[in-house]
Amino acid sequence: MGTLDPYAEGPAASAVRFLYRLNPLTKLAGPAPAMVLLVFVRDAATPLAFVALAYAVLLVGVRFTRRLALMLFVALPVAVAAIGVGFSVWTDPSRVDQSVVVLQIGSWTLYGGMLQIGFSTALRLAAIVALSLISGLSTTGPDLARSMVQQLRVPYRIGYTALAAFRFVPRFGHELEVIRQAHRVRGTHGGRGPFAAIARWGGYIVPLLAGAIRHAERVALAMDARAFGAYPDRTERHLVPWRVRDTVFAVLFLAASTLLFWLFFPWGLA
Repeated sequence: MGTLDPYAEGPAASAVRFLYRLNPLTKLAGPAPAMVLLVFVRDAATPLAFVALAYAVLLVGVRFTRRLALMLFVALPVAVAAIGVGFSVWTDPSRVDQSVVVLQIGSWTLYGGMLQIGFSTALRLAAIVALSLISGLSTTGPDLARSMVQQLRVPYRIGYTALAAFRFVPRFGHELEVIRQAHRVRGTHGGRGPFAAIARWGGYIVPLLAGAIRHAERVALAMDARAFGAYPDRTERHLVPWRVRDTVFAVLFLAASTLLFWLFFPWGLA
């Protein structure tokens, strides 16, 4: 999206997929209750319904790339299958020995109830992950920190300290690459193998920490020079507003979550 502000009004911003234009807190407020309630669900239909809901929102609301397609349609189903089989195998057979026998190898028996427990657990995890992607794929850390300061009234000293921490991450990656290149030029890469890799990382840590301390000191001095924290409020350069569309999305998502729980949760077995 380049330098385009997705929260600004205008034809250019309106062309951005709608999840990017929502307030970051909206994308947390909508899915969060469902994510909490899914922890206590034990059936397979309810989490599967929420996986479908999350997929529908993601397919419509974010940029659909090859990487996202691989994650949603290959990686996540493979993870569900692997986790489901793993939990099924480790389930105590005595808990479900009244269910149908699916497979028997010697004295070990795989019951249908074991598969139900295993895949219910796997689908529950998949639903929580898929719902978290609604915010994770369309929200940046800096925008989340700004919205917490502007809407939740988090003290800006705390919020913008978190914002500075987000800015540290790419800088550390750049400094780590510089340190690696310096080691290669000097011939101190340490060879190959697991022990050599551990030794290399030991050589990276000290200069990386030294660079982090120097950078933190520069940031602290710059903040003091600008009287950061001297006043109760500050003027925001980048606004992350809460608009009517944010309220509409949160209400509709909560309504859809309530409907899915009503339709698919086995109330008679609760």
